[in-house]
Amino acid sequence: MELLKIVRRRSFRSEVVYTLLNIALALAIVLIIITTESVLLAIGLILLSKWRVLAVRPRYWFVNIQANLVDFIVSMSLVVFLYTVNISAADQIEKLSVMGVLTVGYIIWLLYLKPRSKRASVITQAGVALFAGTAALFMLSYALPSSVTVLIMWLIGYSTARHSLLSYDETHVQLLSLVWGIILAQLGWLAYHWTVAYSPLGIESVVFPRFALTVLLIGFVAYKAYNSFYHHQKIRTNDVLLPILFTVSIIVVLPLVLNLLGANVTIGI
Repeated sequence: MELLKIVRRRSFRSEVVYTLLNIALALAIVLIIITTESVLLAIGLILLSKWRVLAVRPRYWFVNIQANLVDFIVSMSLVVFLYTVNISAADQIEKLSVMGVLTVGYIIWLLYLKPRSKRASVITQAGVALFAGTAALFMLSYALPSSVTVLIMWLIGYSTARHSLLSYDETHVQLLSLVWGIILAQLGWLAYHWTVAYSPLGIESVVFPRFALTVLLIGFVAYKAYNSFYHHQKIRTNDVLLPILFTVSIIVVLPLVLNLLGANVTIGI
């Protein structure tokens, strides 16, 4: 019994330390962006926080890096979002409010969503990385060569597909992940030349590209189709019909509504 008490005490202390360190990481990233406006310092802190990825024999580095790609994409996206809000928001209260919401969201990611391993949580993790990574990329795509944009889009597609497929008993994880990455790279090349972004709720410092929502919805349909095939050895119409109708409705209706509200801005070339 005494041993169990010691183990529980150590476990509780470890949980507290883990929680405090993750909260400190999120707050430190925000403070760096606000005080120095340095993206590189914030990225350096994120890389430093991933030291355990390389704290193994070199032959395991590549495997660990692949396993942490989704978390890295979300973390890098946070830096882009915070930096964009910090330099674009004219109102100080608006800037701090939006950055506070982003920080809380990142803390929830670190403490609640990221550690979970059930299939539904893993799919959600991939969806968050897909949307956030694509949004962050196309907020910067105007300053990047098309080849770099396409390459990063491929990486986002590959890593999110791999992350999702590993929650299934799939024997072709690598092949399917590469195929999904190529599909997203092609879509990214098309979107690179014409990107429309939205400012939700009229907050001008918050802008997200339409393409990020489109890719998320396409990914949702692809997930439903794969899940149906995995369980029934065929894609059943009933399993994908509603997701397809929902996706088409959002892609068609949302731009019309936002255009009427004057909440869109073109950032393409």
